[in-house]
Amino acid sequence: MNKLIWLGLLVFSIPLIYLATTLSQPEPKSDYRWPLAQGFPKPQVPEGNPMSQAKVELGRYLFYDKALSANQTQSCASCHIQSLAFSETKPVSVGSTGEFHRRNSPGLINIAYNKTLTWAHDGLTDIEQQLLLPIFGENPIELGAIGHEDEILARLQHSPYPELFKQAFPNTKSEVDFVQVTQALSSFVRSLLSLNSPFDRYAYQGQDEALNTQELAGMDLFFSERLECHHCHGGFNFTQSTSHEKQPLDKRPFHNTGLYYTERPSLASTSGTMTQNLGYPEKDRGLAEITINPMDDGRFRAPSLRNIALTAPYMHDGSVATLEEVLEIYAAGGRNITDGDYQGDGRLNPLKSPFIKGFTLTDKEKEQLLAFLHSLTDEEFINNPAFSDPWLDTK
Repeated sequence: MNKLIWLGLLVFSIPLIYLATTLSQPEPKSDYRWPLAQGFPKPQVPEGNPMSQAKVELGRYLFYDKALSANQTQSCASCHIQSLAFSETKPVSVGSTGEFHRRNSPGLINIAYNKTLTWAHDGLTDIEQQLLLPIFGENPIELGAIGHEDEILARLQHSPYPELFKQAFPNTKSEVDFVQVTQALSSFVRSLLSLNSPFDRYAYQGQDEALNTQELAGMDLFFSERLECHHCHGGFNFTQSTSHEKQPLDKRPFHNTGLYYTERPSLASTSGTMTQNLGYPEKDRGLAEITINPMDDGRFRAPSLRNIALTAPYMHDGSVATLEEVLEIYAAGGRNITDGDYQGDGRLNPLKSPFIKGFTLTDKEKEQLLAFLHSLTDEEFINNPAFSDPWLDTK
């Protein structure tokens, strides 16, 4: 099936079923208390799925349960590992049937604040909607639930699930269904807040000693107009794609960073100029696949830089191994690939963001900038027992 067709079916058809079912299920008012320091805004939450501690706890069990995949070989946590800020070390994810994906598994860090989900889709704005892709998607297969729905739901009848579902959905008399599953998973993912890095303690908690001299120098570089980092990775969540109760609107957070500028053979016969025949690889053209707008070629959402030192490899396709390499690419104003696949000079990509203009760093400045990026690591987040595998306590 054509990729755009199945994306449309999943993103627009299934959510209609989801919304219709959700509207028929009354929910209690939220009893959830966000663990936020004074002054931090609360994330926006869909009216049909208010947060509750019971739903978060049920979602935690589901997140780590391989029974949610058709062949019982993978869970959500297989590709989103807590010690890695809920990312993984593979360049691209591998589904439950062994199928390789096109994209790197992003870290699940402050997803509650994201205005859009996934690397390049401006229509995915709710976690409940996005979760349909890994659960039911067929191209590529992740959990592979299509055609196995009854079988998977039957696995959720054993302890402790009956009591967990009852507590999470006390006003629902119907049998367990995937609406409840996605609502609980969404609630757990929304609870994954990371706001206690050394930078946070320095910037928001008044602890002047939280950052050392090298990290402070790196922070000055990061927020300088010379490097331009903060334009795409700004705000308290270090990403342009941020929305919350005090900021419902969102700037267009998708950018072409000059990672590629390569020939695309299948367009050669139809393009009138060489420029039209060059761009990001045909296997993943980013936002342009959704909008069908050639100007969106190679545009991907700028991810949060929180816990960035833990989430290698980098970029949408995991093609950059280290933070040092990331800095080298941005310093050069794009990436020039001289051999192997996708040869071409990304620095010449005419659709490249104007903020990717290149800069010069001394070795000392590079060390300072890297030190600052490491200061965004939240040790409490990656060790928080509220986010850990609950099944370990039962084994």
